[in-house]
Amino acid sequence: MPGLSLLPLSIPSPPIEWQIPLTIPIGQWLHGIIGAIPANQVIPIHSYALCILLGIIFATLWVNRRLTARGVEPGVVLDVIIWAVPLGLVGARAYHVLTHPGDYFFAGADPWEVVRIWNGGNALFGSLIGGALGAWIGCRRAGLRFWTFADALAPAMLLAQALGRFGNYVNHELFGQPTDLPWGLEIESTNVAFPVGLPASTLFHPTFLYEMIWNVVGIVFLLTMEHQFGVVRRTVIGLSLPIPVGGPIRLQWGKVWALYMIWYGIGRAWFESIRVDPSEVFFGLRTNVWGAIFTVIGGIILFAVQSRRHTGREPNSYLPGREWKPAGAVDSLSTYSDADEPGNESAVIVDTAPESIASNRLATSRAGSKP
Repeated sequence: MPGLSLLPLSIPSPPIEWQIPLTIPIGQWLHGIIGAIPANQVIPIHSYALCILLGIIFATLWVNRRLTARGVEPGVVLDVIIWAVPLGLVGARAYHVLTHPGDYFFAGADPWEVVRIWNGGNALFGSLIGGALGAWIGCRRAGLRFWTFADALAPAMLLAQALGRFGNYVNHELFGQPTDLPWGLEIESTNVAFPVGLPASTLFHPTFLYEMIWNVVGIVFLLTMEHQFGVVRRTVIGLSLPIPVGGPIRLQWGKVWALYMIWYGIGRAWFESIRVDPSEVFFGLRTNVWGAIFTVIGGIILFAVQSRRHTGREPNSYLPGREWKPAGAVDSLSTYSDADEPGNESAVIVDTAPESIASNRLATSRAGSKP
């Protein structure tokens, strides 16, 4: 077909300039006040960091919406992520550094490179460990059930990871093995990860794109498994068609998070197996492949254990005794008269709780006995 000749036969990498789209000239602003700061000092804003930040923002908004639908106080998600995000970033960087020691510990290495997370080098499995610890702390302080938060986070986590992978594309990193497929990724031969001995025109698997697609499909999978769906017949343009409709939540107690672990781990095991960037290898497998395998196993165990321990529904999203009551909510144990308006001195509140009925009657009889 004539139009097919116009289709690109490869995916070009973005210009190097995209990696730092913005700089903040703090030297111009502060040199006159603090002489130790050079006049030409700037703070580079990396696209990689912006992608991570964008993923955190979108995930936070979505988790907040999912939690409020479960009766959680709006905005309480901030009380959790204020712990989860920092510890998640620390865990992600620590895991990457420890599994790539040759990149950071050698003669003449810059010790500060260990903490320069904006230059790339985050490990998702490390962020899961650190973020889980932070989320647990945040949930305990906020009075939330940890597994309720985890289930709300599961699809949002995949969204954040999909957005973060775009940063790898901008950084020209974490690409896969050579390929002749029409969606092969163009990588400059001067790239430090470009395999030695290959022609400069070699194309590579765009593993960032594979993972983005896998994560988006995973979101649909998790939302579908989470809810009880049914089919009803509705008339559309004169035709009676079966239409799927969403029903109540059927997976709780951390089971949605368990499915996230299984789904992501399966995809990540394959993506890691075709990458060409240097990595530590144990028993013939890259460290992140082992991490993916353990994630899948952990998800299976979690789903099985929680299915056996919790056969019913969660009573609510809060820990016992920490329930949130919206401002202005009416206590079901009290009955208010029609005269309950501000400034009305005759307003009477009659407490119908069993322990208060006797005291109410006693107070009424005493009032009637006065001269």
